[in-house]
Amino acid sequence: MNPLTSVKGSITLGVVLALVVSVVLTTTMGGEFAVNGAQLGRWLHILSGIMWIGLLYYFNVVQIPGLAAAGADKGGPGGAGISKYIAPRALLWFRWAAVATWLTGAYYLTVGYGGHRALLDAFSLHEGLRVIGIGAWLGTIMALNVWLVIWPNQKKVLGIVAATDDEKAKARKLAMLASRTNFVLSIPMLMCMSGQIHGLPF
Repeated sequence: MNPLTSVKGSITLGVVLALVVSVVLTTTMGGEFAVNGAQLGRWLHILSGIMWIGLLYYFNVVQIPGLAAAGADKGGPGGAGISKYIAPRALLWFRWAAVATWLTGAYYLTVGYGGHRALLDAFSLHEGLRVIGIGAWLGTIMALNVWLVIWPNQKKVLGIVAATDDEKAKARKLAMLASRTNFVLSIPMLMCMSGQIHGLPF
């Protein structure tokens, strides 16, 4: 069976390919490339973060405006297909990618920056870790927003939990505003995450 015909197969193939590439690089670069706990944590943090933020951008740039346009198009097909088939699956990956991103980020801060003290220093905005600390705080606020605001309200919107039409309308607005807040927070968060190692881009 072709692994590219399923999501699980594609993920598995990508991981296997990454392992092969890491073995080749480790054996041919004379120690310049080595996979250790910190590198693994950083890679998993970046990978899960791309999934999380990629979906966040999809929701805010594509799905929310698309559903608004579908709702305004009185003669069109509406957004029922997206609400029934696309949104629940996207939200599943979205919320668990948020958890994976936060956990791998905490792990990377711990092993990549000198032990458990680094995690505390980042969150206390210690001078040496202030840039990544601000990014970590923004990411934490965003992850809490996913689980405490966006997901509970989306469950009402999608009919996963019972809600009246008025409750659904209120939940739709709250979920959209929380998602837009995360969209805005992601921009300085990504600047801080990349700026910790490479310096701020300006």
